Amino acid sequence: MSEINTNQSFAVNEQSNKNYLFPLTAMTTLFFLWGFITVLNDVLIPRLKDVFDLTYFEAMLVQFCFFGAYFIVSIPAGILVKQLGYKKGILTGLIVASIGCMLFYPAVVVHEYWLFLGALFVLAAGVTVLQVSANPYVAALGPEKTASSRLNLAQALNALGTTVGPYVGGILFFGTAGTLAASAASAESVKVPYLMLAAALLLIAIIFAFIKLPEIEAHKEENNAAIESRSLTQAPHLTMGVLAIFCYVGGEVAIGSFLVNYIGEAHIAGLEEHAAAALISYYWGGAMVGRFIGSALLQKIAPSKAIAFNAFSVIALLLITIFTQGDVALYSVLAIGLFNSIMFPTIFSVAIEKLGSLTSKGSGWLCLAIVGGALVPLLQGFIADTVNIQQSFFVPMICYVFIAWYGLNVVRLANKWK
Repeated sequence: MSEINTNQSFAVNEQSNKNYLFPLTAMTTLFFLWGFITVLNDVLIPRLKDVFDLTYFEAMLVQFCFFGAYFIVSIPAGILVKQLGYKKGILTGLIVASIGCMLFYPAVVVHEYWLFLGALFVLAAGVTVLQVSANPYVAALGPEKTASSRLNLAQALNALGTTVGPYVGGILFFGTAGTLAASAASAESVKVPYLMLAAALLLIAIIFAFIKLPEIEAHKEENNAAIESRSLTQAPHLTMGVLAIFCYVGGEVAIGSFLVNYIGEAHIAGLEEHAAAALISYYWGGAMVGRFIGSALLQKIAPSKAIAFNAFSVIALLLITIFTQGDVALYSVLAIGLFNSIMFPTIFSVAIEKLGSLTSKGSGWLCLAIVGGALVPLLQGFIADTVNIQQSFFVPMICYVFIAWYGLNVVRLANKWK
């Protein structure tokens, strides 16, 4: 069983000699891959919206099914990882995700929207198990004080996947300007990319089955027992962290989900879907750059201050996005990615501090909160249908207000958990 001890002083078996370079390198492939998979939804949404003639609310069911899986699967995934360990949890996640990708083939053949939603749910279930396994594992591979820095470095590779994803997805799903008309009423273009992803996931699962990763284990079981006797509800930095993750993922996913349609508005940029999809890469590219910068800065700057500063920056950019038009509105919404960059890994790392052997369970709670990516886009979709797409960005802005509050108060909250 893979566990983390009370004071987060991590013990690694003697064969590893605390050489974390190889396991960290191996884990970055997973972060890249699930980033690529997740951001494909941003391009898949306008594709399916056109194919099935959906409203914004109906189109957001893509994110509802994908991120709703986190809500259903996260707690069982936390239990599974606690019992099997991080490596077997990773293998399980890779296999389940590959099955989800394969299900896109029958969905295309039958041409039913609900089958696409079902395939996305299975795919997301596998990604959820990967998240529950990989995030605390990376945090454990080194000193606690640099956990935020390590997670940001790993998430930078995740952001590389999210940067490449929209560009590749835009080409595969929409083609070029000359091929748009031929594929406008078909979901056929979705089939091959997901079959390729299924093959990649299975290949990585086979590789991970044969490589040796250091096991994270406790120094003193009696200390773990003392922590186990406590309830995680007594850790306010975790419980409020769960809400912060809910708000962050909800806000980030909602913004990304509407970018293609927002950029396509005549008073913003008036671009066709294939061109707008390519621009999303700048949004996620900003997140990648921000995470590399954050990985270095967080070794000197308190994580709580970084969370608050970035949240306030996003709030300012969203106000510009809502109340301006043309290039100013376009560049402001794309710039949000830069400040989103460090939020998820930093909130995650500060929320699981001092949890000891309850870290796996706490990780499950935090991944449970990723359901924000299912609910917030639905609410924004409703507002977009009712009012307009530009005013709908008030919904994610409210989410970032809470994140700013969490950044300002997390240190005080953490001190209540002794």
